[in-house]
Amino acid sequence: MTQGVDGADQGRRRGQGELEAALFRVLGRAGGPVTAAWVQENFDGELAYSTVITILSRLHEKGAVTRVRDGRSYLWTPAADGAGLAALRMRRVLDREADRDAVLASFVTALSPHDEQLIRSLLAGTEPQPGTDPQPGASASGREG
Repeated sequence: MTQGVDGADQGRRRGQGELEAALFRVLGRAGGPVTAAWVQENFDGELAYSTVITILSRLHEKGAVTRVRDGRSYLWTPAADGAGLAALRMRRVLDREADRDAVLASFVTALSPHDEQLIRSLLAGTEPQPGTDPQPGASASGREG
């Protein structure tokens, strides 16, 4: 199979999350508000206009894109970058769980030392230092400090 510009294999059915991410990337390349027709035209592959509208509407419901009326249609803009979209997905998963504390604890204990240090820096309100290693001996499974 060939791979398109949006990173998905052509000729196979995409999952909903893959299609959302692919359309989100197209929208992000626009450089400003665009119509669904523009997104459809700039998508690498065949996609029905109704599918583009459906996916953009889902992204809007999730807060990942904004839209403003332009005549009888909408102009669409990303509300966040790719990292923001991934964070939104993570929050949605967390919101569906009955025991948030257990899910967060499990997540944190599985972090790499680098990721743990990054989270510590963010929670402390300090700027993480690019390329710095976490403190020796600190790990997600053996808490220090």
